[in-house]
Amino acid sequence: MSGNGADREALAAFLLRMRAAGIDDGALFAAIEAMPRRSFVPDQWQDAVWLSRMLPIPCGEAIEGIDLQARVIAGLRLQPGHRVLEVGTGSGYTAAVMARLAGRVLSLDRYRTLIAEAEQRLSALGISNVILRQADGSAGAAADGPFDRIVVWAAFEGPPRNFVDQLASGGVMIAPIGPAEEVQTLARLTKLGSRFEREDIGRVRLQPLASGVAAAL
Repeated sequence: MSGNGADREALAAFLLRMRAAGIDDGALFAAIEAMPRRSFVPDQWQDAVWLSRMLPIPCGEAIEGIDLQARVIAGLRLQPGHRVLEVGTGSGYTAAVMARLAGRVLSLDRYRTLIAEAEQRLSALGISNVILRQADGSAGAAADGPFDRIVVWAAFEGPPRNFVDQLASGGVMIAPIGPAEEVQTLARLTKLGSRFEREDIGRVRLQPLASGVAAAL
């Protein structure tokens, strides 16, 4: 992380917000502090890097505010050696943070442009345990599983039952569930046998999960 005073102040405010929300995860905070967040945010939004708001990125997409990103990653309870599937690479920031906490991250995005830009950022940082792939993430990545953790940064209309078989026993998936253009429930789904045990951990408003890959971008 940059050593300038404004960034230090913003990071301190972020940590206070997290602790006020009941999150005090030293390993996660260290991973976030070690990752140059500014490198993952377009130049025109540099003043908002540490704010809890969505930030526009290319291809008409957006990345979540740092508070939501941290809450979701904390909820995954990542451990060294975990195999992680991420649907929605975006800028690559969350994949980079998770790579410091887990064993391997496979991150999918439907936009070739976003994958290419994220690859450049991760390569520049020397992060080698993230695989980035342009793909239709709406059905997951069954051929690459099972995964210990799955995170999806877009909303399912209903429970994502087709992802059960892609999780290892006891594995955890976090995803928003609910209708498009409305407030959705952020659900933490733990695999027990052939079903999910669901715990609702928050409310969000994210784009609906799209199928297919983008042809032009």
